[in-house]
Amino acid sequence: MTDEVLIYLYFFAGGALLLSDLFGIATAAFMPGLNKKSKFFFISSFFILTLSVAFYVIDLFVYTDPDLAWTGTVIAFFETFLPSLLMPLFTAYVLDCCGESKRKSPLFITAIALCATLFILLVITQFTKIIYYFTPDNRFVRGNFYPLLILPMVALVVVNLVGVLLRRRKLNKKNFVAFLIYLLPLLVSMVLQAFINVFLLIVIAVSISAVSMYAIILSDQVDRYLRQQREIANQQARIAVLQMRPHFIYNTMMSIYYLCKQDPEKAQQVTLDFTTYLRKNFSAIVNKDTIPFAEELKHTRAYLSVVQAQCADNLIVEFDTPHTLFRVPPLSLQPLVENAVKYGLDPDSDEPLHIFVKTEESDSGIVIAVEDNGPGISTDDNGEPHVALDNIRERLSAVGATLNISLRENGGTVIRIFVPNTTLKD
Repeated sequence: MTDEVLIYLYFFAGGALLLSDLFGIATAAFMPGLNKKSKFFFISSFFILTLSVAFYVIDLFVYTDPDLAWTGTVIAFFETFLPSLLMPLFTAYVLDCCGESKRKSPLFITAIALCATLFILLVITQFTKIIYYFTPDNRFVRGNFYPLLILPMVALVVVNLVGVLLRRRKLNKKNFVAFLIYLLPLLVSMVLQAFINVFLLIVIAVSISAVSMYAIILSDQVDRYLRQQREIANQQARIAVLQMRPHFIYNTMMSIYYLCKQDPEKAQQVTLDFTTYLRKNFSAIVNKDTIPFAEELKHTRAYLSVVQAQCADNLIVEFDTPHTLFRVPPLSLQPLVENAVKYGLDPDSDEPLHIFVKTEESDSGIVIAVEDNGPGISTDDNGEPHVALDNIRERLSAVGATLNISLRENGGTVIRIFVPNTTLKD
């Protein structure tokens, strides 16, 4: 391979690395999943890598040009020192991930001391030829003590590698693997640099390792961000439970009041059903796990019993639920039935509202169906029922279940929940 072809390859590699580092800066700056500490670490790291690659590309332009011999010394200084700055940044990030303070950390102090040692050696190099020097025609020559310059660089990587290994129990699995991917190629390339000139390999190793580590940690941050969004949705749903319609509570209490004189036994039953309904509502607020479907069914029956006590013959409910041995998120069924009552029950209508609750088993899971003969779900209802349905759908999707809505042929709405065997079977 000719020198001209090698130069082209070097330029291509430098350009590719430069683009990847700039892309790293851009994504780290605007990616919403990254926390502040991760964002600062990656932006700073990719910025230093960008400068390192830029000096490497400049070096390709001025290499062997006698008129630019002075630039070789400056470029070599920054080409060597800039990558070392990555290590204290990395040390601080590892300590942050472990919840440790870097101010009094021996690991961080050691990293800073090694960086300072490298800086002093580079300054000494400008006044002596024992480490490295440039010939009059701008060619780089290693001195007898060149490995001395590489020693603090290798030590920086080794110290951080030991620090990561000692803290493996404090780090999550993804971060631990990402840190090893970042350090090991860098260590190998720097050890080789002590004996042969593989600076391009160091630049490539650092950039690829940084991008790989960034990809792994970014995926972890995004997963965490999505989990937080799901938790926010769940919290909103729990808060919504507390926003029971005041007139429903008022009407229930008034019904119990009149029943106490007219039908004391029925008043006791309505009180018991209303108590069950309230208890299930408040339990759902603090319950983050799935619950047996039988519990959700009990909640639904209690709600319907209270409503039927108020509506007399205007509401007819049928249950066909032979399959109950599976789990669902809390508030999966009861709000659907409440939604059907709220938008389907018409006190002035001669035709009562029929609600059918069914469960059917298939080879792949359970189907829960809620049907009614009401006016059907509206596309323009101020968004209220759709908000409730969206909250339910969000909770179901978090555990692999789905919710579908359709219109009945003879009027009304059918809502089906599919609960797969693989996720929610008892």
